[in-house]
Amino acid sequence: MKTFDEYVELAQAAHGHICAGQILGIRLAVYGLRLLGLDDPTGAHRKRLVTYVEIDRCATDAIQVVTGCRLGKRALKFLDFGKMAATFCDLETGRAVRVAALDAAKDRARELYPQLGSRNEQQMRAYREMTDQDLFAHQWVRVSIGPPDLPGFKGPRVVCASCGEGISFQRETVIGGLTVCRACAGQAYYTPAEP
Repeated sequence: MKTFDEYVELAQAAHGHICAGQILGIRLAVYGLRLLGLDDPTGAHRKRLVTYVEIDRCATDAIQVVTGCRLGKRALKFLDFGKMAATFCDLETGRAVRVAALDAAKDRARELYPQLGSRNEQQMRAYREMTDQDLFAHQWVRVSIGPPDLPGFKGPRVVCASCGEGISFQRETVIGGLTVCRACAGQAYYTPAEP
């Protein structure tokens, strides 16, 4: 593992600035990895780790920096639960731990550093210093990760019978005997529009 300050530099470069969310994300990921006993997530342990993040905020960029998990490597999974939480899964042992930030940490940051001008400054300083127990709750969990969701999965590619686009990783569905993509099955996040 790198030092905390090295992670801060890497997170700042990846995210474009440093903020309380980045500090919290670094701490959250380091804590989760420590609980799993993985001390080299971007080296010797890089193929053992899959991480689920539950929010699309600043902390997620920091979690990626610490864990080395990326969407493009299929080792980072995003579930939009709107929670400052992540689950770290060790594929070798089958162990997984979910770490969630405590809302009380924000209040504690304000109590510790009322003299600092902004909430972000209060939290950045406090999140560096507070104990893991004051910042996070953790829970050992089971996560069932099927072959189509594993990094390196090379499943068959099929073509949607409706739109003609290719579908990877067994994300197709069958409706009325036709193999279609999720969008054509009514799960689209977009609607066609005129230019």
